[in-house]
Amino acid sequence: MKYLLTSIFLLFVAALFAQKEMLDKVVVTVGGEMVLLSEVEEQVSYTKSQRGGVLPPNARCGIMEQLMVNKMLLNQAKLDSIEVKDEDVETQLNARIEKILGYMNGDLKQFEDYYGQQVSAVKEQFRQELKAQLLVEKIRAQIMDKITVTPSEVRVFFQKIPKDSLPYFNSEVEIGEIVYKPVINKEQKRLTIGKLDDIRKRIAEGGEDFAALAQKFSDDGSARAGGDLGWAKRGKYVSDFEAAAYKLQDLEISPVFETQFGFHIIQMLGRRGNSIHVRHILIRPEVTDEDLAVARHFLDSVRLLIVHDSTSFSLAVKRFGHKEAQSHNNDGRMVNPSSGNTFFETGDLDPDIYFTVDTMKMGHISKPVEYTDPAGDIYYRLIQLQTRTPPHRASLALDYSKIQKAAIESKRNETINRWVTDRIGKTFVSFDSEIQGCPTLDVWVNRRNLPKP
Repeated sequence: MKYLLTSIFLLFVAALFAQKEMLDKVVVTVGGEMVLLSEVEEQVSYTKSQRGGVLPPNARCGIMEQLMVNKMLLNQAKLDSIEVKDEDVETQLNARIEKILGYMNGDLKQFEDYYGQQVSAVKEQFRQELKAQLLVEKIRAQIMDKITVTPSEVRVFFQKIPKDSLPYFNSEVEIGEIVYKPVINKEQKRLTIGKLDDIRKRIAEGGEDFAALAQKFSDDGSARAGGDLGWAKRGKYVSDFEAAAYKLQDLEISPVFETQFGFHIIQMLGRRGNSIHVRHILIRPEVTDEDLAVARHFLDSVRLLIVHDSTSFSLAVKRFGHKEAQSHNNDGRMVNPSSGNTFFETGDLDPDIYFTVDTMKMGHISKPVEYTDPAGDIYYRLIQLQTRTPPHRASLALDYSKIQKAAIESKRNETINRWVTDRIGKTFVSFDSEIQGCPTLDVWVNRRNLPKP
């Protein structure tokens, strides 16, 4: 019996995309929490959609048990008076809605047509469900708090893997980068400030609608919501944005100001203690060809400093690199978002990086490479190939961090398994008579001395 960790986001997506047209009923009660038939069918539908419409053997039983585990965790979280702040729920809810919109290429109309209601109504529908999921996540974290593995435990874990089952790793590389953001020239900044000043006058003096102008002119993703950023506590926004926002009175509009993202105007919509509700219009100045040429030339000069040993790569990252780059505080070393470590299979690299390092010798540094970030801004970077491993079977010498991560994950699962097994005998569990043919649920029945369904 294994109670594997389940992604909160996958549960949320499953709930969002499932059709809820069936008559609902309670199929299992765990403590004070109920597993509904609709929840089971949502998970079944989502699992099938992820596997080309085919449901793996015994998948329904596994889904049922995982839902029961989540209900047991939720029940215990409530018994232990664990709390989730409303602001945290709102932040997570907004992030998940944005991700769903991302699947739809940001098309708000497609979202509303699909769900038959506005975003605000969808958020309200799933607020309580998300709060329950966050409670489950909190108590999981408590149960598995401070779980670590020693080097000897990592070795024992690795030795237990049959030799013919050891994974085969493709060639992997570690890559350093020095990211540089082109500096916008003064004329483009002047034009952008002037444009925003005109928009501000149209609102403050001409009485035009802030939201309508945000939808028309703002370069921020919030434009489709009229620039509305919702409620947020102090500390959510970058310092320059907060400094401007917290000076405002209700409905007051700020002067034009600059942050790392561009130029803004803000309107205060409301205050609630230490929280504010604002909307804004962001305009990013245009980067000219001359600005890009200056950036390339600057990075070229940084490269020559490193090549001629006038500075180290690490020091150059700190002195010249873009401080907002994810790699900046890691000595320039890039982190693989899929694994959380610094190793990349060559086939998983972005094409521009792959072709840059494909024939590069270790320690060498590329010429400036242009790339565009998700927001559409142009950057340049120097790329250094720091390590390269050949294709190989997993080994402690070459893959210790990966094996350590797998050992920790195994220990976490063992811990949650023991916790659930212990609670089964202490928690009220009631099955609907319709639930049949799931051997994995026998332990839930037998430990409670209930007749099998």
